Amino acid sequence: MTKDYRFAVNVTPKPGILDPQGRAVEGSLGHLGLEGVSGVRVGRRVELTVSAPDVAAATATVERLAAELLSNPLIEAYAIERLDREGATTASPSAGPP
Repeated sequence: MTKDYRFAVNVTPKPGILDPQGRAVEGSLGHLGLEGVSGVRVGRRVELTVSAPDVAAATATVERLAAELLSNPLIEAYAIERLDREGATTASPSAGPP
């Protein structure tokens, strides 16, 4: 018997990797009258539901998807969040070299 588990995968450029979109956002902050914001990094978020016999199997599926399909391990890092019914999250950042 399987159960549905909700996850989010957040993918961002690794530290030291050029992020032109983040730079553009950061450069626009002054035009909006916003100060004190720096280090802007822009990424993407993928939300998905996995049907699996248990949370460990579901997490393993999401880990594989994040590592092999949703991110480029050379230039991007990812964090996996489990989204539960109450809206709380737990995060699991990608491993590997920075």
